[in-house]
Amino acid sequence: MSEFSPIFYDIETTGLSRYSTFVYLIGAVRYEQNLWILTQWLAESPEEESLIIEEFTRYIQGATCTIQYNGNRFDQPYLEERCRRSGLPSPFGELPSIDLYQSLRSCQTLFKLSRMKQPDLENLFPSIHRIHCDGGQCIRLYRSYIKKKDPSALETVLGHNQEDLCGLGSVYTLLSYKFLYLGEYEPSAVRMHGQEELVITLALKHPVPVPVSCVTEEFYLTVNDSEAKLLLHLRDGKLRQYYPNYKDYEYLPGEDQAIPKSLSRYVDKSLRTAATPQTCYTWFCCDESFLNSRQKQMQYLTHSLPCLLKNLGK
Repeated sequence: MSEFSPIFYDIETTGLSRYSTFVYLIGAVRYEQNLWILTQWLAESPEEESLIIEEFTRYIQGATCTIQYNGNRFDQPYLEERCRRSGLPSPFGELPSIDLYQSLRSCQTLFKLSRMKQPDLENLFPSIHRIHCDGGQCIRLYRSYIKKKDPSALETVLGHNQEDLCGLGSVYTLLSYKFLYLGEYEPSAVRMHGQEELVITLALKHPVPVPVSCVTEEFYLTVNDSEAKLLLHLRDGKLRQYYPNYKDYEYLPGEDQAIPKSLSRYVDKSLRTAATPQTCYTWFCCDESFLNSRQKQMQYLTHSLPCLLKNLGK
């Protein structure tokens, strides 16, 4: 199947251990007949766990990938262990998995988040407002529903799972910020403000869903829709060119630059130290050849912008 056909899914369990607890609810969303359709499977007893897993296994046949939040560490291994204990094959086989938590971890400082739980990322979207309880409370409500058949408890449990699934769709769009780290943009304008500042405007190939900004002593970045603006503070008309493979360099404090280890061995040990992500750079002049060359600008950006973003908060 060449068409992109993902399955967003989320599970609710009676505990964190996949060896001593069970999955009681699986929710999934897929695109069918020009609509996003939500499906949920509820086990009303531990014995029904294998039944809902079998239904989910049939449901994901033909998908091109699964998408979840922290699913590579929790959801998928949990379901695979429950299958093993029931003598069932894994629902996933060789199906690729997109774990949004793992994919977006590098953007935490860009988003100015102290935590990276799914609701924290959802809070970037002003339109998202949760009304149901968290997953921990759902365990108690599920047990209450099983014991008392309380419809309000079931409604809350299903509602929480639905909010998780709807939130996944919004969080998925945040992957567009990853392209800042991957060089998926084009410089559309470059201008100097004397010898003190350089402003580079970037045309993004993948629009971002919400505006973000970040600032350090070295730069100021704003990202909005299909455009990013990077203001860089210069030193006597010069910029730092960063390098990502800092373990291959050593830093010379006296010269304020890094050099490859193949050369640093000829420098006295007292004059060099191991380079870090923050000190792995050299300096270059922002002269006319740089200002008029998209190729040189991209060479600078693809090496330096990911390092600047990763150094946020360091």
